[in-house]
Amino acid sequence: MSTLGQDLHMQTFTRATLVKGRPTTLKCVEIEGQTYSISGGAVRVLRLEEEWYEDVRDPGAVLEAVGRDRIDVDLFTFWQRPPHNEPQFRFHTEWEELAVLPVLSYDDWWNNRIQSRTRSLIRKSAKLGVEVRLTEWTDAFVRGMTDIFNETPVRQGRPFWHYGKNFETVKSQFSRYLFREHLIGAYFEGELIGFMMIADAGQYALVGQILSKVAHREKATNNALIARAVELCAEKGWSHFVYLQWGTGSFAEFKRRCGFDKMIVPRYYVPISLRGKAALRLGLHRGFREAIPPAIKERLKDIRSRWYSADE
Repeated sequence: MSTLGQDLHMQTFTRATLVKGRPTTLKCVEIEGQTYSISGGAVRVLRLEEEWYEDVRDPGAVLEAVGRDRIDVDLFTFWQRPPHNEPQFRFHTEWEELAVLPVLSYDDWWNNRIQSRTRSLIRKSAKLGVEVRLTEWTDAFVRGMTDIFNETPVRQGRPFWHYGKNFETVKSQFSRYLFREHLIGAYFEGELIGFMMIADAGQYALVGQILSKVAHREKATNNALIARAVELCAEKGWSHFVYLQWGTGSFAEFKRRCGFDKMIVPRYYVPISLRGKAALRLGLHRGFREAIPPAIKERLKDIRSRWYSADE
């Protein structure tokens, strides 16, 4: 990511990134050799920019720097990356629900962690002619990604972030993290019908992207991709495979059937300003959307899904 500007008074700089698939810029600050982002909005939150890939080395030093350099933030948040889920700090603690697969070996996963139905789907995929293999970042692969992105404007009951992007946009946006990613492609009769990007996060492997064509849904492509990913984890010696947040509904059920468990890890919130203290007390520190009661949120998701399904 490139530096776009600098504000010496705030001792911050901006970086280009993607948020929900769209280009944007983050205000960032360098503290103790690590880059932290500052979210905008009513409550300004400081967090490690690459928190999936790095641990905060010294939270106390971060808080000291915030006060010393008068960095304009309301809250500081950080978490403990899996598999370390025992709280180590005495700050206000909440819990993140992640989908985590302990990897002992591919055989252990195949025989002990998944059920016969999932094994049958993976065998079915191979019998139907789907070939799943490690692949390279080439123009042909990017064209295949672009075709998959543009197959449908709606996925999982919501507008799809990457729909409408052309070849050059996909190539530019998804090439920036190749230094830490492995690519898996699923091919049917030479056509890329699904792909997976797996990132090396040091103490675990992390799902970056996994997507397949709706037109080939009956081929259980995503199950086959997961199987090859587990095999890769075993080959590389990654002890854990992380599929982001646990989620709800069919998405969580898919993860469970693929052998993932729900792991809770602590996230800490440290108020810096009076506004930060008020946000934490009122439950607004995660944003207004997260403050919506779960039952209402699920109802709203269902309404949204029905709305977009009616247009398909």
